Amino acid sequence: MKHWKILSIALATGSLAACSTTQDQSQKDVKFEPPVMEQETEEGIEEVVEKDEPIMVEEEKEVKPAVAAATKTADGKLILGEQEWVYFPEFKATAKARVDSGATTSSLSAVEVKEFERDGKQWVKFKPAQKGKVGKEISLPVVRFAKVKQSSSDAPDKRPVVAVWIQVSDLKEKTEFTLVDRSHLDFPVLLGRSFVRDVAIVDVSRKFIQPKVSK
Repeated sequence: MKHWKILSIALATGSLAACSTTQDQSQKDVKFEPPVMEQETEEGIEEVVEKDEPIMVEEEKEVKPAVAAATKTADGKLILGEQEWVYFPEFKATAKARVDSGATTSSLSAVEVKEFERDGKQWVKFKPAQKGKVGKEISLPVVRFAKVKQSSSDAPDKRPVVAVWIQVSDLKEKTEFTLVDRSHLDFPVLLGRSFVRDVAIVDVSRKFIQPKVSK
Protein backbone atom coordinates (compact mmCIF):
# COMPACT_ATOMS: atom_id res chain seq x y z
CA MET A 1 0.00 0.00 0.00
CA LYS A 2 2.75 2.41 0.81
CA HIS A 3 4.50 1.46 -2.35
CA TRP A 4 1.38 2.23 -4.37
CA LYS A 5 0.99 5.62 -2.75
CA ILE A 6 4.61 6.37 -3.31
CA LEU A 7 4.24 5.32 -6.95
CA SER A 8 1.11 7.47 -7.38
CA ILE A 9 2.85 10.50 -5.91
CA ALA A 10 5.85 9.92 -8.11
CA LEU A 11 3.67 9.64 -11.21
CA ALA A 12 1.78 12.79 -10.27
CA THR A 13 4.96 14.64 -9.61
CA GLY A 14 6.38 13.46 -12.86
CA SER A 15 3.26 14.58 -14.72
CA LEU A 16 3.44 18.01 -13.18
CA ALA A 17 7.08 18.23 -13.97
CA ALA A 18 6.44 17.14 -17.53
CA CYS A 19 3.64 19.69 -17.91
CA SER A 20 5.85 22.36 -16.46
CA THR A 21 8.71 21.35 -18.71
CA THR A 22 6.42 21.25 -21.75
CA GLN A 23 4.96 24.65 -20.88
CA ASP A 24 8.41 26.12 -20.36
CA GLN A 25 9.59 24.57 -23.58
CA SER A 26 6.56 25.85 -25.48
CA GLN A 27 7.14 29.31 -24.05
CA LYS A 28 10.73 29.10 -25.18
CA ASP A 29 9.77 27.84 -28.67
CA VAL A 30 7.04 30.47 -29.29
CA LYS A 31 8.54 33.70 -30.63
CA PHE A 32 6.44 36.86 -30.62
CA GLU A 33 7.24 38.64 -33.88
CA PRO A 34 6.20 42.26 -34.31
CA PRO A 35 3.24 42.80 -36.66
CA VAL A 36 4.26 43.06 -40.25
CA MET A 37 3.20 46.45 -41.72
CA GLU A 38 2.20 46.35 -45.33
CA GLN A 39 4.65 48.46 -47.36
CA GLU A 40 4.67 49.62 -50.95
CA THR A 41 7.22 48.10 -53.20
CA GLU A 42 9.86 50.29 -54.79
CA GLU A 43 8.03 50.11 -58.09
CA GLY A 44 4.93 51.67 -56.45
CA ILE A 45 6.74 54.74 -55.02
CA GLU A 46 7.31 57.72 -57.27
CA GLU A 47 10.69 59.24 -56.72
CA VAL A 48 10.56 63.05 -56.98
CA VAL A 49 13.76 64.96 -57.41
CA GLU A 50 13.38 68.69 -56.87
CA LYS A 51 15.28 70.89 -59.28
CA ASP A 52 15.65 74.60 -59.63
CA GLU A 53 12.96 75.91 -61.94
CA PRO A 54 14.43 77.36 -65.10
CA ILE A 55 13.67 80.97 -66.01
CA MET A 56 10.98 80.97 -68.62
CA VAL A 57 12.16 82.65 -71.77
CA GLU A 58 9.61 83.36 -74.43
CA GLU A 59 10.55 81.82 -77.70
CA GLU A 60 10.90 84.32 -80.47
CA LYS A 61 8.12 83.58 -82.86
CA GLU A 62 8.38 84.51 -86.44
CA VAL A 63 6.22 87.56 -86.90
CA LYS A 64 4.68 87.68 -90.29
CA PRO A 65 4.48 91.23 -91.60
CA ALA A 66 0.95 92.54 -91.97
CA VAL A 67 -0.19 92.97 -95.49
CA ALA A 68 0.01 96.71 -96.07
CA ALA A 69 -3.03 98.32 -97.61
CA ALA A 70 -2.40 99.75 -101.04
CA THR A 71 -1.59 103.47 -101.18
CA LYS A 72 -1.25 103.70 -104.95
CA THR A 73 -2.90 102.19 -107.97
CA ALA A 74 -1.06 100.02 -110.47
CA ASP A 75 -0.53 103.06 -112.73
CA GLY A 76 0.92 105.17 -109.90
CA LYS A 77 -2.07 107.26 -108.86
CA LEU A 78 -2.55 108.04 -105.18
CA ILE A 79 -5.37 106.31 -103.34
CA LEU A 80 -7.01 108.87 -101.08
CA GLY A 81 -9.36 108.15 -98.21
CA GLU A 82 -12.34 110.25 -97.18
CA GLN A 83 -9.93 112.22 -94.95
CA GLU A 84 -6.25 112.94 -95.55
CA TRP A 85 -3.40 115.11 -94.23
CA VAL A 86 -2.34 117.99 -96.49
CA TYR A 87 0.95 119.87 -96.15
CA PHE A 88 1.32 123.47 -97.35
CA PRO A 89 5.05 124.13 -98.07
CA GLU A 90 4.49 127.89 -98.52
CA PHE A 91 2.81 128.20 -95.13
CA LYS A 92 4.83 125.44 -93.45
CA ALA A 93 1.58 124.07 -92.07
CA THR A 94 -0.25 120.74 -92.04
CA ALA A 95 -4.03 120.47 -92.00
CA LYS A 96 -6.72 117.83 -92.17
CA ALA A 97 -8.62 117.73 -95.42
CA ARG A 98 -11.91 116.22 -96.42
CA VAL A 99 -11.73 114.64 -99.85
CA ASP A 100 -14.84 115.16 -101.96
CA SER A 101 -14.67 114.25 -105.64
CA GLY A 102 -18.19 115.61 -105.98
CA ALA A 103 -16.96 119.17 -105.40
CA THR A 104 -15.61 120.90 -108.51
CA THR A 105 -12.99 123.08 -106.85
CA SER A 106 -11.01 122.68 -103.66
CA SER A 107 -11.57 125.21 -100.91
CA LEU A 108 -9.50 126.66 -98.09
CA SER A 109 -10.85 128.13 -94.86
CA ALA A 110 -10.12 131.86 -94.71
CA VAL A 111 -11.37 134.88 -92.75
CA GLU A 112 -10.80 138.62 -93.13
CA VAL A 113 -10.56 138.19 -96.89
CA LYS A 114 -9.69 141.48 -98.58
CA GLU A 115 -8.99 142.13 -102.25
CA PHE A 116 -6.39 144.65 -103.37
CA GLU A 117 -4.34 145.56 -106.40
CA ARG A 118 -0.60 145.08 -106.79
CA ASP A 119 1.31 145.98 -109.94
CA GLY A 120 -1.94 146.21 -111.85
CA LYS A 121 -3.03 142.70 -110.83
CA GLN A 122 -5.68 141.44 -108.47
CA TRP A 123 -4.41 140.13 -105.15
CA VAL A 124 -6.09 138.95 -101.99
CA LYS A 125 -5.04 138.83 -98.39
CA PHE A 126 -6.62 136.53 -95.81
CA LYS A 127 -6.03 134.65 -92.60
CA PRO A 128 -6.40 130.86 -92.37
CA ALA A 129 -8.92 129.88 -89.70
CA GLN A 130 -10.11 126.73 -87.98
CA LYS A 131 -12.24 126.18 -84.88
CA GLY A 132 -11.65 129.64 -83.45
CA LYS A 133 -7.92 129.67 -84.27
CA VAL A 134 -6.74 132.30 -86.73
CA GLY A 135 -3.36 132.17 -88.43
CA LYS A 136 -1.05 134.83 -89.80
CA GLU A 137 -2.10 136.94 -92.76
CA ILE A 138 -1.23 135.58 -96.20
CA SER A 139 -1.20 137.48 -99.50
CA LEU A 140 -1.56 135.73 -102.86
CA PRO A 141 -2.44 136.74 -106.41
CA VAL A 142 -5.99 135.98 -107.52
CA VAL A 143 -6.12 133.41 -110.32
CA ARG A 144 -9.79 133.99 -111.02
CA PHE A 145 -13.13 134.47 -109.34
CA ALA A 146 -15.62 131.70 -108.88
CA LYS A 147 -19.36 132.07 -108.56
CA VAL A 148 -20.58 129.72 -105.86
CA LYS A 149 -24.28 129.20 -105.36
CA GLN A 150 -25.34 128.11 -101.90
CA SER A 151 -28.51 126.15 -101.20
CA SER A 152 -29.58 128.76 -98.65
CA SER A 153 -29.34 131.63 -101.13
CA ASP A 154 -30.51 132.21 -104.69
CA ALA A 155 -27.80 134.75 -105.49
CA PRO A 156 -24.39 133.30 -106.37
CA ASP A 157 -21.45 134.28 -104.18
CA LYS A 158 -18.29 135.54 -105.87
CA ARG A 159 -15.17 134.13 -104.26
CA PRO A 160 -11.50 134.67 -105.07
CA VAL A 161 -9.54 131.63 -106.22
CA VAL A 162 -5.83 131.29 -105.43
CA ALA A 163 -3.24 128.73 -106.53
CA VAL A 164 -1.31 127.09 -103.69
CA TRP A 165 1.34 124.37 -103.56
CA ILE A 166 0.27 121.38 -101.49
CA GLN A 167 1.81 118.01 -100.74
CA VAL A 168 0.01 114.74 -100.05
CA SER A 169 2.47 111.94 -99.35
CA ASP A 170 5.14 112.25 -102.06
CA LEU A 171 2.87 114.10 -104.48
CA LYS A 172 3.42 117.85 -104.82
CA GLU A 173 0.91 119.80 -106.86
CA LYS A 174 -0.10 123.39 -107.32
CA THR A 175 -3.86 123.45 -107.09
CA GLU A 176 -6.59 126.05 -106.98
CA PHE A 177 -8.56 126.86 -103.84
CA THR A 178 -11.59 129.06 -103.36
CA LEU A 179 -11.34 131.09 -100.18
CA VAL A 180 -14.32 130.57 -97.88
CA ASP A 181 -14.94 130.68 -94.15
CA ARG A 182 -14.87 127.03 -93.02
CA SER A 183 -13.87 127.81 -89.44
CA HIS A 184 -17.11 126.29 -88.14
CA LEU A 185 -16.35 122.99 -89.90
CA ASP A 186 -14.15 120.11 -88.77
CA PHE A 187 -11.91 120.31 -91.84
CA PRO A 188 -10.30 123.60 -92.90
CA VAL A 189 -9.46 122.12 -96.31
CA LEU A 190 -11.69 120.50 -98.92
CA LEU A 191 -10.02 118.65 -101.78
CA GLY A 192 -12.24 118.55 -104.85
CA ARG A 193 -11.97 117.29 -108.41
CA SER A 194 -9.57 120.09 -109.32
CA PHE A 195 -6.92 118.23 -107.29
CA VAL A 196 -8.05 114.63 -107.53
CA ARG A 197 -8.48 114.58 -111.32
CA ASP A 198 -5.72 112.66 -113.14
CA VAL A 199 -3.53 112.19 -110.03
CA ALA A 200 -5.63 110.23 -107.53
CA ILE A 201 -8.67 108.08 -106.91
CA VAL A 202 -10.87 108.20 -103.80
CA ASP A 203 -11.82 105.29 -101.55
CA VAL A 204 -14.45 106.70 -99.19
CA SER A 205 -14.40 103.54 -97.05
CA ARG A 206 -10.90 104.44 -95.77
CA LYS A 207 -9.30 107.38 -93.95
CA PHE A 208 -5.77 108.77 -93.82
CA ILE A 209 -4.33 106.31 -96.30
CA GLN A 210 -1.38 108.52 -97.10
CA PRO A 211 1.33 109.28 -94.49
CA LYS A 212 1.30 112.64 -92.74
CA VAL A 213 3.88 115.07 -94.10
CA SER A 214 5.30 117.76 -91.82
CA LYS A 215 8.56 119.55 -92.59
